Order: sequence, then C-alpha cells, then structure tokens
Amino acid sequence: MANSGDINVGSVIRFNGDLCRIEEYQHRTPGNLRAFYQARMRNLKNGKIVENRFRSGEAVEVVRVEFKQMQFIYPEGEFIVVMDNDTYEQIHISAILLGDSIKFLKEGMEIKVSFEGDEAILAEAPVFVELMITYAEPGVKGDTATNTLKPATMETGAVVNVPLFVNEGEKIKIDTRTNSYVERVK
Repeated sequence: MANSGDINVGSVIRFNGDLCRIEEYQHRTPGNLRAFYQARMRNLKNGKIVENRFRSGEAVEVVRVEFKQMQFIYPEGEFIVVMDNDTYEQIHISAILLGDSIKFLKEGMEIKVSFEGDEAILAEAPVFVELMITYAEPGVKGDTATNTLKPATMETGAVVNVPLFVNEGEKIKIDTRTNSYVERVK
C-alpha cells in the first residue's frame, strides 16, 4: 500500500473497488486546517469522472500496470485488433479505450496499451500522427492574412480544421490529444 503523497497524475489506483486513473492531483493547505490532496479521477470501466479528497498520509492502493507497444491492425465492430510485436499474438481490445483518437489510426500504427494482468485497461494513440488530406476546399488567394481555418478530410475519414494554405493531397501532422493541425510535412 502506498500513501496519498506517493501518487500523481497518470497513476492508476483502486478506489471503491474500481480502477481509476488520476487526471488532476493537487496538494492543498487551507488556512489553519489540515493539508489534503484533491484528486480528479476517471473510472476506467465506465469513463465517469470521480472527485475525492485524500488526507495526507492516507493509505491508497496503487495498481501496477504493464505498458506494451502494440501495432494497430484493423477495427472490428466495437473492438480493435492489435498485435504484440514480440509474440505476434493478436488481441481484441475495446475501441472505447482509445476515445476520440481512434479516428486518426491507420493500419500499422503503434499504440500504447496498458494491462492489469491479462485485461487491457488503457490504450493511447500516438501523440502526433502524419496523415494525407483526401479532400479540402481550395484556399482563395490573398485570404491568408487572417488566421482562418477550413475543414479538411483525412485519409482515415477524420475531419480536422487546417489553415487556408493547406491543400488536398498534402501530408500534415496532427495532435491526437487536441484533434488539431500542427504543421505540414514535407
């Protein structure tokens, strides 16, 4: 058992029998009261946000999770199929674990999957992906003075807002955390 001072953002703990990942964690000392830790956690089973205050030194069960780099193969209904690069074993994991970033995945990309025992509990897409634009309205000459954006459809079907100077057929870098354009790739 660890205590409340040993956990930080990104830690996975068992809280009220469920696995939760810490998203925000602050140490507070209000006036003449005792110090405490304010935690905002996401339940890994149902995705709900839970908030709790932990006393300083309170016992907390930290769950050991194993991270593996796995290769995305293809989507299959509500699941995605990934392959272990060492053993070539194919595993079905829930597409919900990836959240919105699933729309940026294409065949062969590496994703990070976290396991507790044999059960996949977390999956993270790469932070930056490079995708080809399959459709974008042409920009109007002289309209680049302002920071205007236009929607562009990627090769995976995702729609991202890009600057007017970016055209169809170009490759761009996208931040999967914010679903936003980063730069053109040459």
